[in-house]
Amino acid sequence: MSRFQILRTLMMKHKYQLIITYLLFSLEMLGGLLRFYFFGEAINDIVKGSYRGVVVLAVVHLSYLLIGTFRHMYDTRTYTSIYTSLVTKFLSRRYNKIQVSKLSAHSTLAREFVDFLEHDLVYAIEAAYNIFGSLIILFFYDITIVGICLSILVPVVVISMLYGRKMRRLNKNKNDELEKQVDIIATGDHSTIRTHYNNLRKWQIRISDKEALNFGFMEIMVLVVVITSLLVSGNLHNNSVLAGSLFAIYSYILKFASGLDTIPYTLERLSALSDITRRIELQSDDFPQEQPVIKNERFLPNQRKVMATV
Repeated sequence: MSRFQILRTLMMKHKYQLIITYLLFSLEMLGGLLRFYFFGEAINDIVKGSYRGVVVLAVVHLSYLLIGTFRHMYDTRTYTSIYTSLVTKFLSRRYNKIQVSKLSAHSTLAREFVDFLEHDLVYAIEAAYNIFGSLIILFFYDITIVGICLSILVPVVVISMLYGRKMRRLNKNKNDELEKQVDIIATGDHSTIRTHYNNLRKWQIRISDKEALNFGFMEIMVLVVVITSLLVSGNLHNNSVLAGSLFAIYSYILKFASGLDTIPYTLERLSALSDITRRIELQSDDFPQEQPVIKNERFLPNQRKVMATV
């Protein structure tokens, strides 16, 4: 099964739990996105001598807080349930079929799929809210800034795709070494164990270096967006624009920029899942299935005997 088939199967097996948690997360992100607009309106109202905007801001923020708190509590119950059912079925089907060292490593790697649903897919959804939500709201403030933001997306996507390919190779080499860990530790040989952990350290450093370089590139793109917007936008140089509106515009530019940071990270995680899929070879029968319930069924004596032996 490909990584997308595995993720789709996991999502379909636990669709109701995931629908609830992603719905709660979407509401949380919507509240987080709108906070800056209402913050700006609250500033404008205070300047005018009114506290109406402050009250609205407080209601929006409290709603965001309550939804987020409940969502975090529900998340843990959902994803621990998914992982427990997945890894139990996976291990029981493969026990005695492959080396214990690889089985141990693969059970750890299987967790990556659940982590992708719990963390990485959530980051991707958050990035979509930050990028497209910010662009929609900025459109009503200043369309020039929207054009600047869209022009930055092209180089970011290209660099992110190249970054994802490099990370795929590095993750493959790291996981190759990780699969040997239990067997190497079992040898008790000091030199072999040291070499193994030095190799893991080497691959982790190379991965970290790539992440650092990508971070630097993304921050340069953020700086380009912010400075260009400040210089080009007509509204920002308009004396009639309110202080709250200036705050909201700048905040949504930063929100858009934070969404850009998530693009290469998401591609990196998809690359890692490709390598994990190749190693653990999850099959359809690794996923828990509901047992059929037979009601009001009558069996002949020989049929009962067959059912008992099964």
